[in-house]
Amino acid sequence: MVQRQSPGQRRYETSVVIVGTGFSGLGMAIKLKQAGIDDFIVLEKSSDLGGTWRDNTYPGCACDVPSLMYSFSFEQNPNWSRLFAEQGEINEYLSHCADKYGVRDHVHHGVEFTGAEYDEQAKTWLVTTGDGTEYVGRALVSGVGALHIPSYPELPGVQDFEGEIFHSAEWNHDYDLRGKRVAVVGTGASAIQFVPRVAEQAEKLHLFQRTPPWIQPKPDRAIPESVKKLFRNVPLTQRAARVAMYWILEGRYFAVFNKNLGKAAEWLSKRYIRKTFSDPKLREAVTPDYSMGCKRILLSSDYYPALNRSNVDVDTSGVAEVRKNSVVTGDGQEHEVDAIIYGTGFHVTDAYDHLAIVGREGRKLQDTWRDGAETYLGITVSGFPNLFFLLGPNTGLGHNSVVFMIESQLNYVLDCIRRIHEGEIGQVDVRQPVQDAFNREIQEELGGEVWSVGGCRSWYLDENGVNRTLWPGFTWKYWMRTRKVDFADYEVSAR
Repeated sequence: MVQRQSPGQRRYETSVVIVGTGFSGLGMAIKLKQAGIDDFIVLEKSSDLGGTWRDNTYPGCACDVPSLMYSFSFEQNPNWSRLFAEQGEINEYLSHCADKYGVRDHVHHGVEFTGAEYDEQAKTWLVTTGDGTEYVGRALVSGVGALHIPSYPELPGVQDFEGEIFHSAEWNHDYDLRGKRVAVVGTGASAIQFVPRVAEQAEKLHLFQRTPPWIQPKPDRAIPESVKKLFRNVPLTQRAARVAMYWILEGRYFAVFNKNLGKAAEWLSKRYIRKTFSDPKLREAVTPDYSMGCKRILLSSDYYPALNRSNVDVDTSGVAEVRKNSVVTGDGQEHEVDAIIYGTGFHVTDAYDHLAIVGREGRKLQDTWRDGAETYLGITVSGFPNLFFLLGPNTGLGHNSVVFMIESQLNYVLDCIRRIHEGEIGQVDVRQPVQDAFNREIQEELGGEVWSVGGCRSWYLDENGVNRTLWPGFTWKYWMRTRKVDFADYEVSAR
């Protein structure tokens, strides 16, 4: 591994700089290793690996995609304990991958990526960090992800609250919830996982809901030891099960986002609500008034039962004010609480706004994306040569595993980096007309989909109401488009 540190300076020179150690960053590092490219550095702001699955440790945290698909195809785990793995097990899996493929020594911990500037003459990226250390690389790969900057609502008077306040992504495990009066703000993917756990401990739980999510029962179960043994002894059986699971999940796209089948799915979810709630007022409160799929469809078998508990109240009138020891709702009711927990998600469409990334001719990424984030294939941006995004704009999913999308991108990026590393080319910069045509195409498709016309406001959409998050279709179509780089789409220059 080549890491050239300038004498007397906190400056490293390398071939590739990777940011982040979640599935994207570690996956890129592993692919480079497998390709025989050892000259790279991975920047990680924390003291440990794992990204989202390291940071989110709230009670009940688990994946809502089956474990067989939420893992690398080249490193299947025959020992998953459950059909849907919990946070700790996923984090252990990522740590295992880092050790097995020898990428841990490439990671610089405690280094927070703050920005980068492209040197057109040298054809390198100068990466800046929070502690002043600089990194110079010929290629820069962003694996920072979108689910790492907690989103806090602006609640009037919250600064005067004298109790405990924390976000689900920054869970305070030292705070004992037993016997406490707790306010939970938000009912998204994280909240439906931790609310049942909090309800078991708290004396009183006030759940403040703005929009009810569509929820389906979670078909989770422990994986029998006999199945794990079969997977270990006959790996082909696990691969076959993974293929079957992939196509089942692909079928969800058709089942939910097809208008007629979507209505059938809505009927089943409403039937689940009717069976769970006898209180008509509560039943009405948790029933969405928008099309299924407009927001992320959530899986849970214990959330609705938790709302039926005598110590849980669901409030839909909104938070009007926070006082020293209470929360006042929109209907004027004052509720004394000891703690406020935010289940309000993350900054997604604006996840890069805080980073100073400067490309050719001084072009700033924030200015380029002022009217909305646009890339080519979610990977490259015109005017920013040799910069590659993993799980970038419009490559998220609502029906299948994003790890599949990440792996498709890893192979695409590796094709570019290999040629840069070997000196075959100096830089690749996607042509603006190619990028524009791609975005017109996907926005035309997204414009008629449920995310845009389903009657809701979701984190899929940016401030202008444009979907900058999801891929508009089947994942196999994305795989087909990223199997091989068409360098005719790029301005390619010699080293």
